[in-house]
Amino acid sequence: MDAKADIPAGQFELNEDQRAIQAMAEAFAADRVAPNALDWDRNRHFPADTIRETGPLGFGGIYVRDDVGGAGLGRLDAVLIFEALALACPAFSAFISIHNMTAWMIDRYGSEEQRRRFVPKLTAMEWLGSYCLTEPGSGSDAAALKTRAVRDGGHYVLNGAKQFISGAGDSDIYIVMARTGAEGPKGISTFIVPKDAPGLSFGALETKMGWHMQSTRQVIFTDCRVPAENLLAAEGEGFRIAMAGLDGGRLNIAACSLGGAQSALDKALAYTAERKAFGQKLNEFQALQFRLADMETELQAARIFLYAAASKLDGRAADAGKWSAMAKRFVTDTGFKVANEALQLHGGYGYLHDYGLEKLVRDLRVHQILEGTNEIMRVIVARHLVRQ
Repeated sequence: MDAKADIPAGQFELNEDQRAIQAMAEAFAADRVAPNALDWDRNRHFPADTIRETGPLGFGGIYVRDDVGGAGLGRLDAVLIFEALALACPAFSAFISIHNMTAWMIDRYGSEEQRRRFVPKLTAMEWLGSYCLTEPGSGSDAAALKTRAVRDGGHYVLNGAKQFISGAGDSDIYIVMARTGAEGPKGISTFIVPKDAPGLSFGALETKMGWHMQSTRQVIFTDCRVPAENLLAAEGEGFRIAMAGLDGGRLNIAACSLGGAQSALDKALAYTAERKAFGQKLNEFQALQFRLADMETELQAARIFLYAAASKLDGRAADAGKWSAMAKRFVTDTGFKVANEALQLHGGYGYLHDYGLEKLVRDLRVHQILEGTNEIMRVIVARHLVRQ
């Protein structure tokens, strides 16, 4: 097989519309997110009001169809938006990504009635959405989930719990994967669960290493009654829906890493241009120049890789899933490495909260775990290669 044949065409020169989208997201991030990000992190504050401000910009349904209020953009456009928002705060951008995944799932797999009932308020950010797959006993082995949904007349009754759910307790809509059939992936279905569903409750706020501005709790179902019309697609389709959502989610979280790492590099460039040691500026030492050069090179390689993977998904390429997994692994590993290097270049100041570097390192670390660990990304890529 010719290796070159697997690479998408084009040099990813952004067109005028894409540059305008990128500029709009960067301006919002600089004006409404960056000035508050450290305070949100310090106070563990979930900025729901600021999140809702992204609705009029079209960020509540970036790749949702426009007949239900979506922006109707592509995956590359979405990557540009999440990268831009993450320049100000990766955790803020990541929540917008999760919300978009929930809105897209209903738009893509829901009935026309479901699309009309749920999606317009999600795209407008009147409602916030969360994605519920992971459980206390099943993370990477998602097909082993235990939350069960049993049909009872005009309802399904859900019992079980979901773990590490971003926005839990604050979101209005929960996309929930639950078992309606036998063990394994074919026994899983997807449900749209509103916050006020009887029997739905939330665990205590988790104390995390990073992503402090996001509320993270268990979502608990105790004889939770959900109308049968809230079943998304058909019984047994849930695992396929979950995995389709993750292909895009992996690109989004990679974009959040890219933006956060770019911010870290920008801070390092500014700091080394001002800070002096041994009679000269830090950026005049060749050893540090080489480190900055490597950081820039690795970030640009990650950016090209991510844009290529997004173009694959836009084009519905047969190997888009493999490219999403490769990009997620490569970009999130690179993003964390660059942020950590930037902290090191700041010396002791990098360890202080007010400089913002330690927040970036904490926030970016989890990107190597969520949306499928980077070890699972290697499994996905390897399976594609072996099948070939």
